[in-house]
Amino acid sequence: MSETTVSPAELDLTPAELAPFIQHTKIDPDATRDQMIAHAREAVTHGFNAAMVPASWLPLVVAELKGTGVEVASALDFPTVGVMTSAGKAAEAAEIARLGADQLDIGVQVGWLKSGRYDEFREDIAGVVRASGLPVKVMLELPLLTDAEKEAAVELAMEAGASFLKNASSGQIETANPASVRYLVDRAREGVRVKASGSIKSYRQGLELLRAGASLLGTSAGPAIITDTGDASTVSY
Repeated sequence: MSETTVSPAELDLTPAELAPFIQHTKIDPDATRDQMIAHAREAVTHGFNAAMVPASWLPLVVAELKGTGVEVASALDFPTVGVMTSAGKAAEAAEIARLGADQLDIGVQVGWLKSGRYDEFREDIAGVVRASGLPVKVMLELPLLTDAEKEAAVELAMEAGASFLKNASSGQIETANPASVRYLVDRAREGVRVKASGSIKSYRQGLELLRAGASLLGTSAGPAIITDTGDASTVSY
């Protein structure tokens, strides 16, 4: 995964230079085979960090991206988070890894956290980490949590082996913002990084998130961002 060697606050990147930080997302339920191939090729053309696709399309996209240097990411318990059983998540995580994904984003059991079921919340994440063997990015859904719950969620996710902390799963939960990124960066242990997600639509917004300390940007507006062609107004992921 791409990393920068300068202080985030000092980043002064052109639109095109944001490409290695972008995880190019396509999770439309009606996406066709041709559209998924085009999505993968677009990730290569622009030099994005990864193509994020549903698990059902992994065989196609993994084959398309083989040898290109662009990684393949997928997600589970998403876009509606917290609906899968822990056993189901672990099994799906293992299958996603078997199909060739390089990275995995996961939803969390927000209701368990809010009910004080901390051990189960942690183990739900840890089971995915163990089963997949992949870098796991945990969608914490920060706006749904109290201050105390946010602190607990961050610590439990890291205890479970999360490689990345994410502010939210989508723009329906939170528009990615520098304050949420800084909150996570300030609490991340050594080796744990931050991915910003949620209605990232423009070059300026992406740059501000990177300056706040994000290492990755999850968005379906990658081409508009790196060409600085304005807001992609329909983007929610």
